[in-house]
Amino acid sequence: MKPYLMSLGAGLLVGIIYSLLQVRSPAPPIIALVGLFGILLGEQVIPFATALWTREPAAMSWLNHIKPHMFGHLPTGDTTAAKVASTQPSQDQNG
Repeated sequence: MKPYLMSLGAGLLVGIIYSLLQVRSPAPPIIALVGLFGILLGEQVIPFATALWTREPAAMSWLNHIKPHMFGHLPTGDTTAAKVASTQPSQDQNG
């Protein structure tokens, strides 16, 4: 939940900055966002119906198909990749 709240907060901050600069943001209107949400939900109907048809528990469909697609993979703050990237020389330094 924290990444979603942070995303909302960042969006609010950017919106305030746009407003102060009197620049119209490139964000789509709410009606378009509702349509995108409908697409996201609609994509889940067939996997969910298939799970019900094959008598797979609804919880398994939620865990295996719907939840990963609806909520995506949130950043975990894994520093391993950042450490590896910082130890390898960049291409600019190699020539």
